[in-house]
Amino acid sequence: MLALQFIPYSEVEGLSSVKRIKKLLDLVKADKIILLEGRLKKSEEKDLIEITMEEIDDRFKGIELAVVYPESKGQFVDRMKKGFLSLLLGNRLGFTIIGPATLIKEIKRDPDKIMLYTSEESLKKSKNKRGKR
Repeated sequence: MLALQFIPYSEVEGLSSVKRIKKLLDLVKADKIILLEGRLKKSEEKDLIEITMEEIDDRFKGIELAVVYPESKGQFVDRMKKGFLSLLLGNRLGFTIIGPATLIKEIKRDPDKIMLYTSEESLKKSKNKRGKR
């Protein structure tokens, strides 16, 4: 079974960077794919990757991460609107996908869509583990 968990930005905005990263990493370690409203700061992304690398073991193989952010293209007025929204909303624009590397095979982005490919083998193993409980 594939578990997706949506996390609104309001749920993590009041947390410190350390607590925010811990919350996200704990969910990923529980084999959930997170859809986070908005995005992490660049320093938080870096810290998340560093902490993940330190915690890799036989059970936890790492994470896959992708940030989808609306591009400012089009007419001047449209770009100005998006720039103004960015000032108001800050890190709430776009969304972030974070999931366990054992479940996510690949994340592909293009301007019109995002494709998340999962590993069928890992999904089968996950089903078998749950069935034996």
